[in-house]
Amino acid sequence: MALHKHLLNDASTLVIDSLQGLVQVNHQLSLDVPQKVVYRSKVDKTKVQIICGGGAGHEPSHAGFVGTGMLSAAVSGNVFASPNPTQVRKGIELVDNDKGTIIIVKNYTGDILNFGLAKEQFAAQHADKAGQVKFLVVGDDVAVGKSQGSIVGRRGLAGVCLVYKVAGALAEQGGSLDEVFKVAEYTAANVGTIGVGLEHCHVPGTAVGTSHLKDIEVEIGMGIHNEPGNKRVPLGRLDDLTSQLIELVTNTADSDRGFLRFENDGKDEVVLLVNNLGGMSELELSGVVSSAKKVLEDRKITAVRVISGSFMTSLNMPGFSISLLLLPRGSTSAVSKDQLISLLDAKAETPGWKWSSPSSPPALQGQQTSATPQQSAPSTSSHSALKASNPAQFVASIEKAAKAVIAAEPEITRMDTIAGDGDCGLTLRAGATAVLEALKNGKISGEDIIGTAVEVSRIGQENMDGTSGALYSIYFAALAQSLQAAATQAQASTATPQIWTDALKAALDRLYTYTRARPPSRTLVDPLAAFTDEISKGLSVATEAASKAAVATKDIEAKAGRSAYVDRTLLEKEKVPDPGAYGIKTILEAL
Repeated sequence: MALHKHLLNDASTLVIDSLQGLVQVNHQLSLDVPQKVVYRSKVDKTKVQIICGGGAGHEPSHAGFVGTGMLSAAVSGNVFASPNPTQVRKGIELVDNDKGTIIIVKNYTGDILNFGLAKEQFAAQHADKAGQVKFLVVGDDVAVGKSQGSIVGRRGLAGVCLVYKVAGALAEQGGSLDEVFKVAEYTAANVGTIGVGLEHCHVPGTAVGTSHLKDIEVEIGMGIHNEPGNKRVPLGRLDDLTSQLIELVTNTADSDRGFLRFENDGKDEVVLLVNNLGGMSELELSGVVSSAKKVLEDRKITAVRVISGSFMTSLNMPGFSISLLLLPRGSTSAVSKDQLISLLDAKAETPGWKWSSPSSPPALQGQQTSATPQQSAPSTSSHSALKASNPAQFVASIEKAAKAVIAAEPEITRMDTIAGDGDCGLTLRAGATAVLEALKNGKISGEDIIGTAVEVSRIGQENMDGTSGALYSIYFAALAQSLQAAATQAQASTATPQIWTDALKAALDRLYTYTRARPPSRTLVDPLAAFTDEISKGLSVATEAASKAAVATKDIEAKAGRSAYVDRTLLEKEKVPDPGAYGIKTILEAL
């Protein structure tokens, strides 16, 4: 379900509150409050002016693109609602000039009717300027086929932002009305966009609905007003998803969806725009950029420019869209590739346009990045050969424990979402997965338990992030040393219960030199200490003690770890055990 909580005074004043905030931090802008028009405080009447607008909820579109080098004014309606003709006419009047005005709207009935009516009213009142106001409708969506959309046409999505940019840049450079319109028209005709959402957004002030998608689904073809997409697919690997999306934009074999004239001959060049629909993290969005760039390279399509950020959002929708602007080849077009790239690279002094590097991005395989995670060099240290009393059972137990941790990840994550920062389950799962891989590769063996401890320590260091990884790595490094010392003292080649007892206690003592946590502390130390205290009585007794200690953490006031920063009343209410302690419990019970 989409996040339905919002920070606002009143849903009815949200739009004007937002616009007032925008001009407070951008003093080059002014706001006509009654008509919700954001415009440049100083209009250069010797240059062509660009205006646009539409419903709110798509920020930074549209007001965020007002400024030198882009838009002259933007007219805002309420959330997802087109402004009325009176508002739009005010916008036209505020940028009235001697060179002409271009109105750019997205292809939605409300926008076309209201902006179109305002244009006609302005022309009727200013007959001498009737020919100086041009109207451009942009529809860049490729989700709906030509037959289905034969009447309504393609929806306007993030691709329109590229139209704003090139038109605004050329207008700033002094281009004529016809020149600016021609460039804008070409860009609109050669850009395609496809969106995908993990869930619909929630409109402030409306009732909370039910979830539209299953947990394992994504919706391809999502609109920017909560319109359903044209296809739902399982949530899988990102590369597979971006490949599907780019196929929809570049495919020319399907006559119903072949909107752009890709030659697919290895010479196609594009501008790639990856747009956050409002609810994606920057971490994920950059991953989408990398994935999309890789898919294009695999298809022998060159991304001459890559632009990423929030441009045309849909409130808090968790999703993204990919836009491709197909660049012209040679002299086959009245608009050149170099001209379009130059206009995109031109400076725009606006709150919303995100700067991108004015050069072609390097090929992914040309960047100095490792194809696989860095691996430690094989250890050259020597240690005594110490094997488990039952090597086969030793290995089987470790495998069972690793699989148990992986199975418990969702529950541990749930606990850590309440009691910490939400990453404990994923961290433990990463470690467990690496342990299974080490078992498969023979790096963990019942014939060499000291080497096994060293390997698990390495896994903690390289595969487990944060505090948990460090604690596991320190503990198992200490355990390797302690096993070595105990075996040497006992002059044994097989680990006995006493060797294990001595080594486990020594390892815990070594761990204590790096953490202040002591039981009861509501940390993984609680079950680990309980296990160590009782290990001399046998594995089953020690495991039972550890399990009880882990469960008991739900009633302990947090003194260490992330939980120490969490609201105590929340922990008291939820009564969840410490996630790290629960992870130790899971491991020991499986052993």
